[in-house]
Amino acid sequence: MASELDRRMDAVMAALTGDGGQLPLGQVERFGRTLPMIAAAPPTLPAYFAHFCHQHGAAELLVAGDERLSFATVHALASRAARALVAGYGVRRGDRVAIAARNSPSWIVLYMAIIMAGGVATLLNGWWQAEEMAAALDEVDVVLVFADAPRARRLAAIPGGAAVRVEIFDDLQPVEVALAEVLAFADDDAAATLPALGGDDHATILFTSGSTGQSKGALSTHFQVLQGTFNFLASALMMMGIAAQDGALTGLQPATLLNLPLFHVTAMVPTLLQSFAMGRKLVLMPKWDAEQAMQLIEREKVTYFVGVPLMSYEMVNHPERARYDLSTVTDFAAGGAPRPVDHVRRLDAELTGAPLIGYGLTETNAIGTGNWRSNYTAKPASAGRASPPLVELAILDDAGSALAQGETGEIGIRSAANFQEYWGRPADTEAAFTADGFFRTGDLGYLDADGYLFIVDRKKDIIIRGGENISCQEVEAALYAHPLVAEAAVFGLADARYGEVPGAVVHLGEPGGVAAEDLLLFLAQHVAAFKVPVRLWIEEAPLPRLGTEKIDKIALRRRYRALVADEVAAA
Repeated sequence: MASELDRRMDAVMAALTGDGGQLPLGQVERFGRTLPMIAAAPPTLPAYFAHFCHQHGAAELLVAGDERLSFATVHALASRAARALVAGYGVRRGDRVAIAARNSPSWIVLYMAIIMAGGVATLLNGWWQAEEMAAALDEVDVVLVFADAPRARRLAAIPGGAAVRVEIFDDLQPVEVALAEVLAFADDDAAATLPALGGDDHATILFTSGSTGQSKGALSTHFQVLQGTFNFLASALMMMGIAAQDGALTGLQPATLLNLPLFHVTAMVPTLLQSFAMGRKLVLMPKWDAEQAMQLIEREKVTYFVGVPLMSYEMVNHPERARYDLSTVTDFAAGGAPRPVDHVRRLDAELTGAPLIGYGLTETNAIGTGNWRSNYTAKPASAGRASPPLVELAILDDAGSALAQGETGEIGIRSAANFQEYWGRPADTEAAFTADGFFRTGDLGYLDADGYLFIVDRKKDIIIRGGENISCQEVEAALYAHPLVAEAAVFGLADARYGEVPGAVVHLGEPGGVAAEDLLLFLAQHVAAFKVPVRLWIEEAPLPRLGTEKIDKIALRRRYRALVADEVAAA
């Protein structure tokens, strides 16, 4: 039976998206079907930036340390940088231009500029090592990379050098200093013409870790990115409508912390891009620290918090929490991984802001489901209902057919915001969708009688460490690169802070030939630090196998999870 909050949200959403509403719906043909679209969304990201940066003009958009930049200033800087990319770097419509850097105002200006210049903003994972970066650059045929100093050193370490031009910028400096060399090209040729773009032009490539271990570039068009952005905007306006009914509007400028890396879809679409339409201030954190987050929430009057689940939980547990005023935050949202039920209840009991969870993927431009406030506390193990007005959910069997309510199968998501393709991988793209357009998430779950999604397992061989996806096969492949590793299995171990972390067990071809510690050091040279197992066991006997001769990872995972649990209990 639908809750009272569900009924209220449905009524507000219907008014928002109906005739005369702020976000009326239209239709688009995709996957051989007619799907709903948000007709009020601008056709392209440059049009979106221009409209809302003009509308919010003098309001603050970016706060990073002592640097404070308005919407108008950020747009002016991005426009100059876009002209520079065309005039000085020869960027043409459709060129893939990458960013490899930590979050900064310069990162955001470059991202906007690449898109405004007609390029495809290709977002490299800032934690990758040289080999991982080289694979991504080759995967999508990048023509230019903008990198901060740490990432530039990794690019320089690519064997044979990065086969692409790398421009280094000092992201610790204010934008006009950090990008002075770039902006100089625009000053020399202010007449550089920016291309006219359409909704079907390519906009972004974000990388996703598949179960095969090869990161694939998920390409989205301007239309798809903006449909995802406006679906989030619809949810925000819906909750503002609820707050108005309850007399709970604060009158504060919307503000949020930007504490997730911008190469992640959660930081990119619902956090950064949605902020333009909302007139929302983004307060950048160079590195996550729970007490610094609370200081910034109080100082900047942050109204909305989003991060991976451990972030809000670390604030709840922090011994200095009572010193800080967190009362301006209306929602403590999380994505990227589930929250333990106890965390949900503690957030609800101990903070004035309400808990919220969202579920989406890179390939869906982050939209999927949402579980809000009292609904979340009533069903704390659920990822929520399909996010209106665009998302449709289905639970699929192996053939891609929909299962009945209550049955467990693969979660499918269909919307106009789903990505276009995996760059250069038509077979993978085809396999990712059912014939009628549901994206096959690789997650297993079921829908209850109220349409709430419960995720129960993963079909893909993936570990989610605090919101970061780790391909078990990728880490296994790196282990096999060591000459003494004969067999390897990587799997998830439960962890109170990150949800789960990687563990590994190996069998050596030469008993005693290498120590576990040395294998971990070897791995750290080839994969990002978050992918390195926290525990590695060496088995003297060959690893157990199934009848198919595959390593029995389920048995190994069960055995070593139990071993870790016994160790924790004994401690």
